[in-house]
Amino acid sequence: MLEVLTGAGLAAAAGLNAYIPLLIMGVAARFDWIGLPSGWTWLSNEWVIVMIVVLLIVEVVADKVPAVDSVNDWIQTVVRPASGGIVFAGGIGTETVAVDDPESFFTSGAWIPIAIGIGLALLVHLGKMAVRPIANLATGGVAAPVLSTAEDGVSLVMVILALVAPLLVLLGLALMVLGFVLLVRRSRRRRRERAALA
Repeated sequence: MLEVLTGAGLAAAAGLNAYIPLLIMGVAARFDWIGLPSGWTWLSNEWVIVMIVVLLIVEVVADKVPAVDSVNDWIQTVVRPASGGIVFAGGIGTETVAVDDPESFFTSGAWIPIAIGIGLALLVHLGKMAVRPIANLATGGVAAPVLSTAEDGVSLVMVILALVAPLLVLLGLALMVLGFVLLVRRSRRRRRERAALA
């Protein structure tokens, strides 16, 4: 059960920022703070970590610029779910990502954790992607850096909870849903207020 919560927290974090959970898992494995299954040890390779850091910097900068953040979200529609599949499967201890025999990959059920992680990350990503344009329009673009910073912070906290206190992932997920609902309501209210003044 705890492994599933760990995987869920990591996948949800990947839905907000694909690279934060990958980086933390890679660095933690590199310093032997966590153990990765043998098929996922490539995450702790120093070159992989460097590439993830570079991609994280690009993501952090692009996500804070109005309009660019929406383009980035479209690009990340593939990346964030893929990251979610990787970190969910790695977080619950799935042994390998290598597929030598596709038939055995599907009949053994090895694809299930990856698919769950992809689904969770995609769900969070689509929520983020839906909120951003509304918030940018409602605030004239001022919301982009604020929301992006908050999302990066939530992603970081979710990764830490997933690795250190998996039971608290449930609380983190509930707060993410609540924050999403409140943000959508507030953005809609601001848009109605602007329309009334026009």
